[in-house]
Amino acid sequence: MVARELLGTILVSTIDGVETAGRIVETEAYIGPHDDASHAAERIGRTHRNDAMYGAPGIAYIYRIYGIHWCLNVVTDRVDYPAAVLIRAIEPVHGIEHMRARRTAGQKHLPDTALASGPGKLAAALGITGQLNAHSLDRAPLYIATGERVPDAATASGPRIGITRAADWELRFWEKGSRWVSR
Repeated sequence: MVARELLGTILVSTIDGVETAGRIVETEAYIGPHDDASHAAERIGRTHRNDAMYGAPGIAYIYRIYGIHWCLNVVTDRVDYPAAVLIRAIEPVHGIEHMRARRTAGQKHLPDTALASGPGKLAAALGITGQLNAHSLDRAPLYIATGERVPDAATASGPRIGITRAADWELRFWEKGSRWVSR
């Protein structure tokens, strides 16, 4: 499953000339129109908001949640079949001072572990906005690079977070013991 395979890869963004990067430590899969929690569930269908989910595998599906936070997904299936993986959390590996500046407007202190430990926090820290919706994630300014595979023994899975439909489906994956995983 792509959601599992993304653990350990490196998400890199170069926004406004500033490069930041983080190792993916948590993901969540939305596996198609039969998945009632998906933005492209059968009851919803294709809309302007979810159109990127119907695109080619490897492109970004970026949307706003609660009208405030951007969230990054990787489209994972064939064209016209809406499936994607939400990138829930990263462990910062490069440009942490820039991530902090993007995340701490008006805040005196934010622990490093809180910089990108949730999908909205991650997007803010990396400077990801809807302008990158449908961007191919194999090139700058936003791409996923090969990292070190997380061994099966160091991986956990469980129910998805923050949803009400199909919430019990065990499609959330994370690196066991990571301080960077969302809470």
